[in-house]
Amino acid sequence: PFVFPTLKIQQKAKEYLHNESPNIVVLIDYMGPNLSIGNYIRKTWRNLPIIWYIAPQEWVWSLGKDKTAKIVNLTDKLLAIFPGEANYFRQQGAEVTWVGHPIIDRVKMAPTREKARRILGIAPDTLAIALLPASRQQEVKYLMPIIFRAAQIIQEKLPEVHFLIPLSLETYRYPIEEAIKKYQLQATIYPALPQNSQEILESNNLEIMAGADLAIAKSGTVNLEIALLNVPQVVIYKVNPITVWIARNILRFSIPFMSPPNLVQMKSIVPELFQENATPENIVSEALELLLNSQRRAKTLTDYQEMRQSLGEEGVGDRTAKAILNLVLTRK
Repeated sequence: PFVFPTLKIQQKAKEYLHNESPNIVVLIDYMGPNLSIGNYIRKTWRNLPIIWYIAPQEWVWSLGKDKTAKIVNLTDKLLAIFPGEANYFRQQGAEVTWVGHPIIDRVKMAPTREKARRILGIAPDTLAIALLPASRQQEVKYLMPIIFRAAQIIQEKLPEVHFLIPLSLETYRYPIEEAIKKYQLQATIYPALPQNSQEILESNNLEIMAGADLAIAKSGTVNLEIALLNVPQVVIYKVNPITVWIARNILRFSIPFMSPPNLVQMKSIVPELFQENATPENIVSEALELLLNSQRRAKTLTDYQEMRQSLGEEGVGDRTAKAILNLVLTRK
Protein backbone atom coordinates (compact mmCIF):
# COMPACT_ATOMS: atom_id res chain seq x y z
CA PRO A 1 0.00 0.00 0.00
CA PHE A 2 2.98 2.36 0.46
CA VAL A 3 4.72 1.74 -2.89
CA PHE A 4 2.87 4.31 -5.01
CA PRO A 5 2.87 7.09 -2.37
CA THR A 6 6.62 6.52 -1.91
CA LEU A 7 7.27 6.73 -5.65
CA LYS A 8 5.22 9.92 -5.78
CA ILE A 9 7.30 11.45 -2.99
CA GLN A 10 10.52 10.51 -4.80
CA GLN A 11 9.28 12.21 -7.95
CA LYS A 12 8.42 15.36 -5.98
CA ALA A 13 11.90 15.34 -4.45
CA LYS A 14 13.49 15.15 -7.90
CA GLU A 15 11.33 18.01 -9.17
CA TYR A 16 12.30 20.08 -6.13
CA LEU A 17 16.00 19.48 -6.79
CA HIS A 18 15.62 20.70 -10.37
CA ASN A 19 13.64 23.79 -9.37
CA GLU A 20 15.59 24.91 -6.29
CA SER A 21 19.25 24.02 -7.05
CA PRO A 22 20.28 23.34 -3.42
CA ASN A 23 23.86 23.71 -2.14
CA ILE A 24 23.68 20.40 -0.28
CA VAL A 25 21.28 17.47 0.16
CA VAL A 26 20.72 15.75 3.51
CA LEU A 27 19.18 12.28 3.27
CA ILE A 28 17.54 11.21 6.53
CA ASP A 29 16.96 7.53 7.36
CA TYR A 30 14.38 5.84 5.01
CA MET A 31 16.83 3.64 3.12
CA GLY A 32 14.97 2.55 -0.04
CA PRO A 33 13.66 5.91 -1.27
CA ASN A 34 16.77 7.79 -0.17
CA LEU A 35 19.08 5.40 -2.03
CA SER A 36 17.04 6.04 -5.16
CA ILE A 37 17.16 9.82 -4.67
CA GLY A 38 20.87 9.71 -3.83
CA ASN A 39 21.72 7.71 -6.96
CA TYR A 40 19.67 10.14 -9.05
CA ILE A 41 21.60 13.09 -7.59
CA ARG A 42 24.96 11.46 -8.29
CA LYS A 43 24.03 10.83 -11.93
CA THR A 44 22.55 14.29 -12.47
CA TRP A 45 24.75 16.59 -10.33
CA ARG A 46 28.03 14.84 -9.66
CA ASN A 47 29.43 17.65 -7.49
CA LEU A 48 26.37 18.27 -5.31
CA PRO A 49 27.35 17.28 -1.72
CA ILE A 50 25.27 14.57 -0.06
CA ILE A 51 25.08 13.90 3.67
CA TRP A 52 23.29 10.86 5.07
CA TYR A 53 21.93 11.35 8.58
CA ILE A 54 20.75 8.26 10.51
CA ALA A 55 21.96 5.54 8.18
CA PRO A 56 20.37 2.09 7.75
CA GLN A 57 21.32 -0.23 10.59
CA GLU A 58 23.31 -2.69 8.53
CA TRP A 59 25.91 -2.57 11.28
CA VAL A 60 23.58 -4.83 13.31
CA TRP A 61 21.81 -6.69 10.51
CA SER A 62 23.06 -9.79 8.75
CA LEU A 63 21.69 -9.08 5.28
CA GLY A 64 24.98 -8.40 3.54
CA LYS A 65 26.83 -5.18 2.80
CA ASP A 66 25.52 -4.30 -0.65
CA LYS A 67 23.46 -1.39 0.65
CA THR A 68 26.41 -0.24 2.75
CA ALA A 69 28.63 0.03 -0.32
CA LYS A 70 25.99 2.06 -2.15
CA ILE A 71 25.62 4.46 0.77
CA VAL A 72 29.38 4.90 1.10
CA ASN A 73 29.78 5.53 -2.64
CA LEU A 74 27.10 8.17 -2.97
CA THR A 75 27.64 10.16 0.25
CA ASP A 76 30.25 12.80 1.02
CA LYS A 77 29.68 12.48 4.75
CA LEU A 78 27.68 10.24 7.05
CA LEU A 79 26.42 11.58 10.39
CA ALA A 80 26.15 8.69 12.84
CA ILE A 81 23.95 8.58 15.93
CA PHE A 82 25.58 5.51 17.54
CA PRO A 83 29.30 4.81 18.11
CA GLY A 84 28.88 1.32 16.63
CA GLU A 85 27.30 2.82 13.53
CA ALA A 86 30.17 5.30 13.18
CA ASN A 87 32.82 2.59 13.51
CA TYR A 88 31.08 0.27 11.05
CA PHE A 89 30.71 2.81 8.25
CA ARG A 90 34.18 4.22 8.86
CA GLN A 91 35.62 0.72 8.38
CA GLN A 92 33.69 0.49 5.10
CA GLY A 93 35.38 3.65 3.82
CA ALA A 94 32.83 6.35 4.63
CA GLU A 95 33.67 9.82 5.89
CA VAL A 96 31.89 9.73 9.26
CA THR A 97 31.14 12.12 12.11
CA TRP A 98 29.49 10.79 15.26
CA VAL A 99 27.05 13.48 16.42
CA GLY A 100 25.13 11.51 19.05
CA HIS A 101 21.48 10.51 19.24
CA PRO A 102 18.87 13.29 18.82
CA ILE A 103 16.77 11.74 21.56
CA ILE A 104 19.26 13.15 24.07
CA ASP A 105 18.06 16.67 23.28
CA ARG A 106 14.41 15.63 23.49
CA VAL A 107 14.64 13.85 26.84
CA LYS A 108 16.37 16.78 28.54
CA MET A 109 12.96 18.51 28.40
CA ALA A 110 11.29 15.76 30.45
CA PRO A 111 9.94 16.63 33.90
CA THR A 112 11.01 14.92 37.10
CA ARG A 113 8.95 11.96 38.31
CA GLU A 114 7.25 14.16 40.92
CA LYS A 115 6.38 16.93 38.45
CA ALA A 116 5.21 14.42 35.85
CA ARG A 117 2.79 12.91 38.34
CA ARG A 118 1.43 16.32 39.27
CA ILE A 119 0.83 17.08 35.60
CA LEU A 120 -0.89 13.73 35.08
CA GLY A 121 -2.92 13.95 38.28
CA ILE A 122 -1.36 10.83 39.83
CA ALA A 123 -0.63 10.53 43.53
CA PRO A 124 3.07 10.13 44.46
CA ASP A 125 2.49 6.68 45.96
CA THR A 126 0.35 5.25 43.13
CA LEU A 127 1.81 2.19 41.40
CA ALA A 128 1.76 3.32 37.76
CA ILE A 129 2.62 1.31 34.66
CA ALA A 130 2.88 2.91 31.22
CA LEU A 131 1.50 0.86 28.33
CA LEU A 132 2.89 1.82 24.92
CA PRO A 133 1.46 -0.76 22.53
CA ALA A 134 1.22 0.91 19.15
CA SER A 135 2.26 3.67 16.78
CA ARG A 136 1.31 1.68 13.65
CA GLN A 137 -1.89 -0.10 12.65
CA GLN A 138 -0.30 -3.56 12.55
CA GLU A 139 0.89 -3.04 16.13
CA VAL A 140 -2.68 -2.40 17.24
CA LYS A 141 -3.56 -5.78 15.76
CA TYR A 142 -0.61 -7.85 16.96
CA LEU A 143 0.60 -6.17 20.15
CA MET A 144 -2.32 -4.52 21.90
CA PRO A 145 -4.26 -7.69 22.84
CA ILE A 146 -1.11 -9.28 24.28
CA ILE A 147 -0.12 -6.20 26.29
CA PHE A 148 -3.63 -5.57 27.59
CA ARG A 149 -4.12 -9.19 28.65
CA ALA A 150 -0.79 -8.98 30.49
CA ALA A 151 -1.99 -5.78 32.15
CA GLN A 152 -5.16 -7.55 33.26
CA ILE A 153 -3.14 -10.32 34.93
CA ILE A 154 -0.87 -7.77 36.63
CA GLN A 155 -3.94 -5.94 37.92
CA GLU A 156 -5.29 -9.19 39.38
CA LYS A 157 -2.00 -9.67 41.25
CA LEU A 158 -1.50 -5.99 42.16
CA PRO A 159 -5.01 -4.47 42.50
CA GLU A 160 -3.63 -1.02 43.36
CA VAL A 161 -1.99 -0.58 39.94
CA HIS A 162 -3.04 2.12 37.49
CA PHE A 163 -2.14 2.05 33.80
CA LEU A 164 -1.12 5.11 31.76
CA ILE A 165 -1.67 4.94 28.01
CA PRO A 166 -0.46 7.68 25.63
CA LEU A 167 -2.09 7.90 22.20
CA SER A 168 0.21 8.16 19.21
CA LEU A 169 -2.72 8.73 16.85
CA GLU A 170 -6.26 9.81 17.64
CA THR A 171 -7.59 6.99 15.43
CA TYR A 172 -6.35 4.51 18.05
CA ARG A 173 -8.51 5.99 20.81
CA TYR A 174 -11.60 3.87 20.12
CA PRO A 175 -9.86 0.46 19.94
CA ILE A 176 -7.89 1.28 23.09
CA GLU A 177 -11.03 2.40 24.93
CA GLU A 178 -12.74 -0.83 23.90
CA ALA A 179 -9.75 -2.87 25.05
CA ILE A 180 -9.75 -1.12 28.42
CA LYS A 181 -13.41 -2.11 28.84
CA LYS A 182 -12.81 -5.67 27.64
CA TYR A 183 -9.93 -6.29 30.03
CA GLN A 184 -11.49 -4.17 32.82
CA LEU A 185 -8.35 -2.14 33.37
CA GLN A 186 -7.85 0.76 35.74
CA ALA A 187 -6.37 2.97 33.06
CA THR A 188 -6.20 6.53 31.79
CA ILE A 189 -5.70 7.53 28.16
CA TYR A 190 -3.71 10.67 27.37
CA PRO A 191 -4.73 13.12 26.03
CA ALA A 192 -8.06 12.63 27.77
CA LEU A 193 -10.14 14.54 25.21
CA PRO A 194 -10.43 13.66 21.48
CA GLN A 195 -8.01 15.50 19.19
CA ASN A 196 -7.72 16.10 15.45
CA SER A 197 -7.77 12.58 13.99
CA GLN A 198 -5.06 13.39 11.43
CA GLU A 199 -2.46 14.58 13.92
CA ILE A 200 0.39 12.62 15.44
CA LEU A 201 -0.03 13.11 19.16
CA GLU A 202 2.97 13.89 21.35
CA SER A 203 1.30 15.50 24.36
CA ASN A 204 2.03 13.88 27.73
CA ASN A 205 4.33 11.20 26.30
CA LEU A 206 7.38 12.33 28.27
CA GLU A 207 5.28 12.93 31.38
CA ILE A 208 3.79 9.43 31.18
CA MET A 209 7.17 7.77 30.81
CA ALA A 210 8.80 9.94 33.47
CA GLY A 211 5.98 9.35 35.94
CA ALA A 212 5.75 5.57 35.55
CA ASP A 213 7.22 2.89 37.80
CA LEU A 214 7.45 0.51 34.84
CA ALA A 215 6.76 0.55 31.11
CA ILE A 216 5.54 -2.22 28.84
CA ALA A 217 6.38 -1.06 25.34
CA LYS A 218 6.75 -2.12 21.76
CA SER A 219 10.27 -2.25 20.38
CA GLY A 220 11.46 1.06 18.97
CA THR A 221 13.07 4.40 19.73
CA VAL A 222 10.64 4.80 22.63
CA ASN A 223 12.74 2.20 24.49
CA LEU A 224 15.66 4.64 24.50
CA GLU A 225 13.44 7.40 25.87
CA ILE A 226 12.20 5.13 28.65
CA ALA A 227 15.76 4.09 29.48
CA LEU A 228 17.02 7.68 29.58
CA LEU A 229 14.20 8.47 32.02
CA ASN A 230 15.38 5.62 34.27
CA VAL A 231 12.18 3.60 34.06
CA PRO A 232 12.51 -0.21 33.93
CA GLN A 233 10.73 -1.71 30.94
CA VAL A 234 9.60 -4.87 29.23
CA VAL A 235 9.95 -4.73 25.43
CA ILE A 236 7.81 -6.80 23.10
CA TYR A 237 7.30 -7.12 19.38
CA LYS A 238 5.21 -9.34 17.16
CA VAL A 239 4.47 -9.20 13.43
CA ASN A 240 2.71 -11.27 10.79
CA PRO A 241 3.95 -14.89 11.08
CA ILE A 242 4.50 -15.04 7.31
CA THR A 243 6.82 -12.04 7.51
CA VAL A 244 8.83 -13.75 10.23
CA TRP A 245 9.04 -17.01 8.27
CA ILE A 246 10.36 -15.19 5.18
CA ALA A 247 12.88 -13.24 7.24
CA ARG A 248 14.19 -16.34 9.01
CA ASN A 249 14.09 -18.92 6.24
CA ILE A 250 14.59 -17.01 2.98
CA LEU A 251 16.40 -13.79 3.89
CA ARG A 252 18.30 -15.55 6.70
CA PHE A 253 17.72 -12.45 8.78
CA SER A 254 19.55 -12.51 12.09
CA ILE A 255 19.96 -9.82 14.70
CA PRO A 256 21.32 -10.19 18.24
CA PHE A 257 18.69 -7.94 19.84
CA MET A 258 15.52 -6.08 18.84
CA SER A 259 15.34 -3.17 21.29
CA PRO A 260 17.66 -0.14 20.90
CA PRO A 261 18.99 -0.18 24.51
CA ASN A 262 20.26 -3.73 24.01
CA LEU A 263 21.58 -2.96 20.53
CA VAL A 264 23.52 0.08 21.71
CA GLN A 265 25.43 -1.96 24.28
CA MET A 266 25.20 -5.32 22.47
CA LYS A 267 24.08 -6.97 25.68
CA SER A 268 20.78 -7.66 27.42
CA ILE A 269 19.81 -4.56 29.40
CA VAL A 270 16.04 -4.81 29.08
CA PRO A 271 13.98 -7.99 28.66
CA GLU A 272 12.69 -8.29 25.10
CA LEU A 273 10.02 -10.74 24.03
CA PHE A 274 9.80 -11.31 20.28
CA GLN A 275 7.19 -13.19 18.28
CA GLU A 276 6.42 -16.59 19.89
CA ASN A 277 7.94 -15.40 23.19
CA ALA A 278 5.68 -12.35 23.27
CA THR A 279 2.98 -13.86 25.47
CA PRO A 280 0.98 -12.27 28.30
CA GLU A 281 2.46 -14.75 30.76
CA ASN A 282 6.04 -13.88 29.82
CA ILE A 283 5.31 -10.16 30.00
CA VAL A 284 3.80 -10.56 33.47
CA SER A 285 6.76 -12.59 34.69
CA GLU A 286 9.29 -9.98 33.54
CA ALA A 287 7.16 -7.06 34.73
CA LEU A 288 6.70 -8.40 38.25
CA GLU A 289 10.41 -9.18 38.48
CA LEU A 290 11.27 -5.58 37.62
CA LEU A 291 8.65 -4.20 39.99
CA LEU A 292 9.28 -6.42 43.00
CA ASN A 293 12.92 -7.49 42.78
CA SER A 294 14.96 -4.53 44.01
CA GLN A 295 18.28 -6.02 42.88
CA ARG A 296 17.02 -6.62 39.35
CA ARG A 297 15.62 -3.11 39.22
CA ALA A 298 18.88 -1.59 40.46
CA LYS A 299 20.88 -3.57 37.88
CA THR A 300 18.66 -2.23 35.11
CA LEU A 301 19.17 1.36 36.23
CA THR A 302 22.94 0.84 36.40
CA ASP A 303 22.94 -0.57 32.86
CA TYR A 304 20.91 2.45 31.72
CA GLN A 305 23.65 4.78 32.94
CA GLU A 306 26.25 2.83 30.99
CA MET A 307 24.07 2.95 27.88
CA ARG A 308 23.62 6.71 28.30
CA GLN A 309 27.32 7.24 27.65
CA SER A 310 26.98 5.68 24.20
CA LEU A 311 24.38 8.20 23.04
CA GLY A 312 26.52 11.32 23.21
CA GLU A 313 26.13 14.63 25.01
CA GLU A 314 23.43 17.28 24.76
CA GLY A 315 23.61 19.56 21.75
CA VAL A 316 23.12 16.85 19.12
CA GLY A 317 21.06 19.14 16.91
CA ASP A 318 23.70 21.86 17.04
CA ARG A 319 26.52 19.43 16.19
CA THR A 320 24.52 18.02 13.30
CA ALA A 321 23.78 21.47 11.88
CA LYS A 322 27.43 22.48 12.26
CA ALA A 323 28.62 19.39 10.36
CA ILE A 324 26.20 20.15 7.52
CA LEU A 325 27.21 23.82 7.30
CA ASN A 326 30.90 22.95 7.41
CA LEU A 327 30.52 20.71 4.37
CA VAL A 328 28.65 23.45 2.50
CA LEU A 329 31.37 26.00 3.27
CA THR A 330 34.23 23.70 2.26
CA ARG A 331 32.57 23.05 -1.10
CA LYS A 332 32.17 26.72 -2.05
